[in-house]
Amino acid sequence: MAGADGTVEGVRRANLSRVLRLVHENGPLSRAQLTDATGLNRSTVGALVGDLASSGLVAETAPDVHHRVGRPSPNVAAAPEIVAIAVNPEVDALTIAAIGLDRRIVRRDRTELPNLTTAEQVVSMTAERIARWRDDELAGCRIIGVGIAVPGLVRSADGLVRRAPHLDWTDEPLRDRMMAATQLPTAIDNDATLGALAEHLYGAARGVDDVIYLNGGASGIGGGLVIDGRLVRGSGGYAGEIGQNRPGIALPADRRSGAQGTVEDEVSRARLLAAIGLHGADEPALAGAIAASLGTDSAADVAAEVERQRRILATTLANAVNVLNPSVVVLGGFLATLFEQDAEGLLTAVAAQTMPANAEDLVLRSAALGEDRLLVGAAEIAFAQLLDDPVSGAAVPSSIA
Repeated sequence: MAGADGTVEGVRRANLSRVLRLVHENGPLSRAQLTDATGLNRSTVGALVGDLASSGLVAETAPDVHHRVGRPSPNVAAAPEIVAIAVNPEVDALTIAAIGLDRRIVRRDRTELPNLTTAEQVVSMTAERIARWRDDELAGCRIIGVGIAVPGLVRSADGLVRRAPHLDWTDEPLRDRMMAATQLPTAIDNDATLGALAEHLYGAARGVDDVIYLNGGASGIGGGLVIDGRLVRGSGGYAGEIGQNRPGIALPADRRSGAQGTVEDEVSRARLLAAIGLHGADEPALAGAIAASLGTDSAADVAAEVERQRRILATTLANAVNVLNPSVVVLGGFLATLFEQDAEGLLTAVAAQTMPANAEDLVLRSAALGEDRLLVGAAEIAFAQLLDDPVSGAAVPSSIA
């Protein structure tokens, strides 16, 4: 925690961070609840809340007086006027959102793109949205920064996108370009890593210390890992690329991409769309199209493709479970759609290929945050500096002069 250096000022900064993070991650809390959660005394919590309120980071609301005995305590909430811009480029679309410190999504725009999204498009379209929103939905708001969820390898040291193969990006300095164009602090990470972060903090893996998250999107399959309660990025920032593994395919007839095909070559949203006869669809539309195929001439082909992909996905998950021994595996995007065709059946297929001890308490879940999971994760890294050190973070202007 930033500033926890043993000095009076360092301890104060650490405590400000604790209080702000509590109301950001949990929603409005009373001063009494903050006192219980932090172990600090009431007067200290009151002073911390006052400091955060004077910086515009929290607001106090009238206490809940129903079913309470004694003097009611005011509620403390993260200020909705503090906003992060979340950006998620994909092969077929660019999604940009404004998300408040109270975690409310103020605005969410998805723009379908006929060709591959370039880094220049991502920067220019984001800068244009920010300028427009400042005169509209975000008038009166304070933009704290930009967070970008990229379907590719992002180097932790400097935010360089080393390779985003489905976007055809190589060594793109996207973070630096975004900062220059928007004049806002910018953070960037792999999209599945951010999906894991979001689901761990707020979704299907909330409160779970050992998690594998797999994200299935138009750009393939990415993975994120939470081990012992910590997000795992690896030495360079490239951990979790489960979609790049070579799965063991038991049935030769199940192979579509040759003996050396990766997981994402075989388990693919594009292959599902082709079986259904669609060129494109977002996640809800894909799930609806699979359901609607029942009783049609294509029903057998769609069902066969779904089952083929589920067989390969089960082996992939079993391999990951054997290595990492998670208690929960979360599936997002089209992988959640595959899972939900027969949730118990997929768990059984995974357990059959793992060591028995690893499968004893294993749980598979669909991502709880739906289409917003990557944006929520992107907003979190944009808020990170502020949450770690509200004193210095609050001093970051809405634009960098």
